[in-house]
Amino acid sequence: MVTLLLADDHAVVRLGLRRLVENEPDFRVVSEVDDGLQVLPEVERLHPDVLLLDLVMPGLNGLEVLRQVRKRCPKTHVVILSMHANEAYVFEALRNGAGAYVLKGSNGSDVLEAVRAVLAGRRYLSSPLSERAIQTYVEKAEGAEPDPYGDLTTREREVLQLSAEGHNNSQIAARLFISRRTVETHRANLFLKLGLRTQTDLVRYGLRRGIIRLDE
Repeated sequence: MVTLLLADDHAVVRLGLRRLVENEPDFRVVSEVDDGLQVLPEVERLHPDVLLLDLVMPGLNGLEVLRQVRKRCPKTHVVILSMHANEAYVFEALRNGAGAYVLKGSNGSDVLEAVRAVLAGRRYLSSPLSERAIQTYVEKAEGAEPDPYGDLTTREREVLQLSAEGHNNSQIAARLFISRRTVETHRANLFLKLGLRTQTDLVRYGLRRGIIRLDE
């Protein structure tokens, strides 16, 4: 039996995914989460065969969740579900260890095909994405300036997203189980590394990177 964990902040999407995958006799959904910070603990608890992961989630974005899951639970295959067809998003997902990238406008059969592909050790990109387009993006990216986001620690990235979502230092401390002073230190460090000065700068940065979205 193939076990799956669903991670998406929209209940209707999770319901559709559950019905889709559980129509397959050898698939079983073992859990659902709607917040990015909940994903890694749930993966570590259940060790699902496949994680179906939304790219933009509250608490912690899908790319950072992906990075942590692949580092801590490498046996769990990750299928990204996203509205973004931009090569930059696809490349980052593949670079961080995603086995498949499926656009949310795709047919349900694409999701099932992606799951079976990653279980077989293959990579899957839904149409109209293509390996050639991704390679073209990679070649362009290799000549670009280094991205300071890569210099942030895992905790700084978590504080970045929660701050961009509008949480204050006390709220962030409670969400991450750390002290307010520690949050302030991480916030100061990430502002320095990213060259940000104000909260408005931070929100704009989060939107530009796709870490948060306008309807959050």
